[in-house]
Amino acid sequence: MHRDSPTLSALEAWVHWHEKSLHLETSSAALDGCVVFCAPTRPKHSTVPCCIAISAVEPSFWFLPPVTSKQSSYAGTIRVWLKRDSGQYWPSIYHTMASPCSSMAYHHDSRRIFVGQDNGAIMEFHISEDFNKMNFVKTYPAHQSRVSAVVFCLGAEWVISTGHDKCVSWMCTRSGNMLGKHFFTSWASCLQFDLDTQHAFVGDYSGQITLLKLEQNTCSIITTLKGHEGSIASLWWDPIQRLLFSGASDNSIIMWDIGGRKGRMLLLQGHHDRVQSLCYLSLTRQLVSCSSDGGIAVWNMDVRREEAPQWLESDSCQKCEQPFFWNIKQMWDTKTLGLRQHHCRKCGQAVCGKCSTRRSTYPVMGFEFQVRMCDSCYDSVKDEDRTSLATFHEGKHNISHMSMDVARGLMVTCGTDRVVKIWDMTPVVGCSLATGFSSR
Repeated sequence: MHRDSPTLSALEAWVHWHEKSLHLETSSAALDGCVVFCAPTRPKHSTVPCCIAISAVEPSFWFLPPVTSKQSSYAGTIRVWLKRDSGQYWPSIYHTMASPCSSMAYHHDSRRIFVGQDNGAIMEFHISEDFNKMNFVKTYPAHQSRVSAVVFCLGAEWVISTGHDKCVSWMCTRSGNMLGKHFFTSWASCLQFDLDTQHAFVGDYSGQITLLKLEQNTCSIITTLKGHEGSIASLWWDPIQRLLFSGASDNSIIMWDIGGRKGRMLLLQGHHDRVQSLCYLSLTRQLVSCSSDGGIAVWNMDVRREEAPQWLESDSCQKCEQPFFWNIKQMWDTKTLGLRQHHCRKCGQAVCGKCSTRRSTYPVMGFEFQVRMCDSCYDSVKDEDRTSLATFHEGKHNISHMSMDVARGLMVTCGTDRVVKIWDMTPVVGCSLATGFSSR
């Protein structure tokens, strides 16, 4: 697999850290709105901006989860940057926090911001209509350690969060009282919530996803999803098609068909590093994913895809029947040396190296780069089966987080190089999301 040259059209909006202040430069007037983000007050020791959200004056908003400096002793700030008529961003609000900011949720209609912190607290603010003033509302003592994700549900008036104290909590925004908590065996790393069913999807560092049914003062476990071999880094829930997407440190993405109720899961492998952020476009049935090495992938989910097979276990090669190295009895009987076990990615059979010398892509099963196949499976793959079902682009910086304004086809990426970029994604997704017209 190779990545194309950058076909995404950047709007040249950059955030540069300086020793004493943060400066935002832009030469485009294509986006009217404001930038809201949290950041360490000592940028000299910071690695990335902590939060960013872009809220347009028109009814749409962007949300980008934050990353904080590992030095928890540094204070944090919330800053709002407005885009003026000149096309330049200028600071409008600067608020200092008592603890570094670790996560954020922004609700556009009510202009409410919920900021999770390293000390476990969540602070609520309300931004004025002109985005020039931010008022403190209340503090929620949600966790005992760093808050990893925050979701605000206006319909239920809940603020739901996960933290490094290995729990998910939900609190009432009217009273500020704790409604309930549920504990896990590992750090809870990411969170999604479905308002209609009140189901919460919680990913953790053990690589599993827990589906919870939240009630007013209690919760119940619906199921646990296991498929990743690394910690869960990102989740995306599509309530329309009832699909859950998860990205992990094993460089893979899994689509879980929750609505189908048949346990169907699709594997997508095209990244070479940790999958940091996901966004599914229901209108065009495309999935946008970003990885920490700067890779940006756009997956076509509007095609027939096959599930990757479960790997079979055997004491000998299922093609030539030669014993594997732990099969002492067969090795002694046949007076042969044991072989190393491999697996064909297409059929899942346990094979030896001599019977699986071929490599091929197989995008219909999610393999966008070459993987091991047994000789018979390789011969069965046609040239048209190797046609890529995703496009790959280079973000030109190590991406920490990504967020999209689906209505206008714009995307924001935040990198460890302390740069925030705004991208025009309409040439890549091939449609005008605002009008619903698709060239496909």
